[in-house]
Amino acid sequence: MSDILVVDDERDIRELICDILEDEGFATRMASNSDECMAELTREPPGMMILDIWLKDSNMDGIDILSTVKRDNPGVPVVIISGHGNIEIAVAAIKQGAFDFIEKPFNIDQLMVVIRRAMEVSRLRRENSALRRQDSGGDEMIGGGAAFKLLKSQLDKVTKSNGRVMLTGGPGSGKEISARYIHAHSARADAPFVTVNSASIIPEQMEEVLFGRESPERGVEQGLLEQAHGGVIFFDEVADMPLGTQSKILRVLVDQSFTRVGGASKVRVDLRVVSSTTRNLTEEIAAGRFREELYHRLNVVPIDVPSLEERREDIPDLARHFIERFNRDQGLPLRALGPDAEAMLQTMRWPGNIRELRNVIERVLILGDGTGPIEARDLPGQVAEAGDDDVALSTGLTTLPLREARELFERKYLMAQINRFGGNISRTANFVGMERSALHRKLKSLGVVTTNKAGARVAQVGESQEG
Repeated sequence: MSDILVVDDERDIRELICDILEDEGFATRMASNSDECMAELTREPPGMMILDIWLKDSNMDGIDILSTVKRDNPGVPVVIISGHGNIEIAVAAIKQGAFDFIEKPFNIDQLMVVIRRAMEVSRLRRENSALRRQDSGGDEMIGGGAAFKLLKSQLDKVTKSNGRVMLTGGPGSGKEISARYIHAHSARADAPFVTVNSASIIPEQMEEVLFGRESPERGVEQGLLEQAHGGVIFFDEVADMPLGTQSKILRVLVDQSFTRVGGASKVRVDLRVVSSTTRNLTEEIAAGRFREELYHRLNVVPIDVPSLEERREDIPDLARHFIERFNRDQGLPLRALGPDAEAMLQTMRWPGNIRELRNVIERVLILGDGTGPIEARDLPGQVAEAGDDDVALSTGLTTLPLREARELFERKYLMAQINRFGGNISRTANFVGMERSALHRKLKSLGVVTTNKAGARVAQVGESQEG
């Protein structure tokens, strides 16, 4: 996609332009009519086009071809040339998205200036696209626990297909990272990945943002759907999309085409759709806030992204990954993770999931003193001034008799340790200093059972002990 396609019905003109360009080191292709032009575009989009307005023996004129190129290959700059130039034609061409307009007979130096500028724009667009793809891999999928392995196995299965995927899970659990993983390992990896932040777009502007706009003053302005052509579009928090927009998105999924705001012609797109939500969409449907037909179109392959509390085994690896990343990207201290801090992180509550863990690590690195290992007392919520012999007691424990308080503490403590080690009783017993058989008897006496959740064993209180 770095050559120049010259389209002109006059053989002498197109050959002259190609000879000049080749002398300057450019690769070229030629077309004498609209059919040859469209065939070349289908075979492989060029780096740029030089296009005559008037083409004899053609089904399409230059403006028609320009409109098609801007619809299907918006990144290709098109320079219009014409022997019948006038202001009206030039204005029409620029409004349709032409890079520039040059009147025949043209000055060779002027033509070369425009061509070099257009080719530089084309090169920068390709580089920016490549940089966006590299950046999409910045948030790696880190983990090794059972819940993580189940998630990754499901994602690997959908990467090879073109099916629509619905990612569900709590805020900050890694739904966008999962969507980017699907894109990066699919056949569309070299095409764009475009995120639609449904919750952050003003409802009144949603359609312009998605579908783009056409106006006499500003010409064609692409929306996110066009920018994602050939690649993946990710509808983040799709439940926040206005109902009116939901209907139009449904039509896009059915027809693979849409009309820009203010426009009249259809724009065709080739898209893979991945969506995410933190809400229960069946409840949203029942409440009349989400279209049931759109739900069924999007929810072809549902994948649940587990919470961080279901992935406690992965917390140390994730924390170290964030430490290394903040060191590389921000120059923050490259600190080790002490064993007490590791244990504390694995037993803390994480309502904000991976995003909250990342924020905690960044805060510790920014506010911490020195470059030594991170300790439990460095973590937010801990009593930094407490001495080694101090124990923080919750209000709940202090209101109970000793036997009940001890039983409550043991239950909560052992459940936290079991969940920390992904339900592995042997590792839990080794850490807490008990024989495995003794731990089993203790758990039974406390009414603690383990069940399978998100591919991992999770400790919880048995029914007889609840309430």
